[in-house]
Amino acid sequence: MVKKTDRKMERARRHARVRRKVSGTPERPRLCVYRSNTNLYVQIIDDVAGNTIVSASTLDKEIKTKRANKEAAKEVGTLIAKKATAKKIKSVVFDRGGYVYHGVVKELAEAAREGGLEF
Repeated sequence: MVKKTDRKMERARRHARVRRKVSGTPERPRLCVYRSNTNLYVQIIDDVAGNTIVSASTLDKEIKTKRANKEAAKEVGTLIAKKATAKKIKSVVFDRGGYVYHGVVKELAEAAREGGLEF
């Protein structure tokens, strides 16, 4: 009998594999992406201290597109870059959260790079 794969568990497994290698420091924090069916969430995290420095999502007031699509990803990417430069963060480590670097995640990363973040 063939069992149906649990997509959430598979993503969690990929994310754990990436997290073994990727960690945020105070000098170079981690840019973490979470994508749900309806929204996008991005955080810049210092893993040594264990706290979130900056966060942005499609639920913020500055974001006009309230969905998890490419246009919203561009807006969230530029917003997180703006907030990070305000906190004097220039270089980050990109954590794609177990998602494929394609579509929404790729648009978000490119917009953050255009906004001034280096990764």
